[in-house]
Amino acid sequence: MSVAALCPCGSGRRYAACCGTVHSGARPARTAEILMRSRYSAYVLRLEAYLLHTWHPATRPERLDLQDDPARWLGLTVRSTRAGGPQDDTGEVSFTARYRVDGESFRLDEDSRFVRLDGSWVYLDGEGGTGAR
Repeated sequence: MSVAALCPCGSGRRYAACCGTVHSGARPARTAEILMRSRYSAYVLRLEAYLLHTWHPATRPERLDLQDDPARWLGLTVRSTRAGGPQDDTGEVSFTARYRVDGESFRLDEDSRFVRLDGSWVYLDGEGGTGAR
């Protein structure tokens, strides 16, 4: 992705100054929402290693196969956050992610839970579902 391109997370900032710094390890995710946005961007960019690294070991899959995933991610809307700040150890982020597969539009509505593990935010799990848009 071009460093001048807007970040896929929808922040309105350039990727290089937003999720790019979290993906590269130059800046840790300070909040659960920042981690969730960086994970969405990682799905867009198919950064499997980053996604696995930021997934809690108790719920993390052995592997991801995003290279053959037909989803084309279209946008992210954060609906709400609960806790998950710099001083918290847990947090929740509710979001809607829109995507397209073979010309058909879908949306993923999820309430995600995050925890601090060894000082870093990680994705624990989420509830929600996918439906046609």
